Amino acid sequence: MSAPLMSLHRCCQRSARLLVARRQLGSSSASPSSLPSRLLQFLSRRFYDVEMLLKWGSQLSRKQLRKKNLYYGYTESFYGPNVACAHYILSLGGGFRYAGQSQWFRADQRGRFSWDFLNHKDSPLEEVDMSHTVINYTGVLNLAEQQSLRTLKLQGCPEVDDWFLARLHVFQESLEELDISDCPRITTGGLPTLRNLKRLKRLNVSSLPGISSPGLVIILLEELLPQCHITADGYDLNLKEAGEEAMDGPR
Repeated sequence: MSAPLMSLHRCCQRSARLLVARRQLGSSSASPSSLPSRLLQFLSRRFYDVEMLLKWGSQLSRKQLRKKNLYYGYTESFYGPNVACAHYILSLGGGFRYAGQSQWFRADQRGRFSWDFLNHKDSPLEEVDMSHTVINYTGVLNLAEQQSLRTLKLQGCPEVDDWFLARLHVFQESLEELDISDCPRITTGGLPTLRNLKRLKRLNVSSLPGISSPGLVIILLEELLPQCHITADGYDLNLKEAGEEAMDGPR
């Protein structure tokens, strides 16, 4: 359940408890109910209705997320994997560039996009930008056929997690640049799976709130990916030094 829905849920619970307490303190000679009191009465009567509505809303949100990340097999059967991948990316509000071309295809702020990508059936994708979209680990299947993919940007994606990182091994022979900064669901346990990306040259792991001991994690990544330049902004600058001291042990 999302944070706003949880807040509303807790508010209704507190309101119901407050109404019960006020009724116990009240008397038969009390003045007519005020507007706040009538509001509390309404919330208490509708508490279970609100709870059911919140649960239904959470289920609907998960269902929509799964639907958005379904495998575009029907499109692929008619137009091939390149068009199917392009359609998936644009439908989620992302962007991409074909290999050997400078033009980027992107959805606008309203989610609308040009269908000119249908004319590039035989062109593989070289750069993909899915930043701030709801791509998740099942959606990776829509990109898996892009064996020429060199750059993948996933900055600020709320559904990118450790399972997602584990599936990136399908790009181990092509991917050179990966940006997973500001992804809240990535933890320390998922980052070591990036060692499968043999050709990775640039990795951005800035501002990952889910990782503990960032200094040690950065050192681990440098050992797993010695050929890769790692960007790790948004952390205490002394954390890396502290991590090195921790690995050296007490003196």
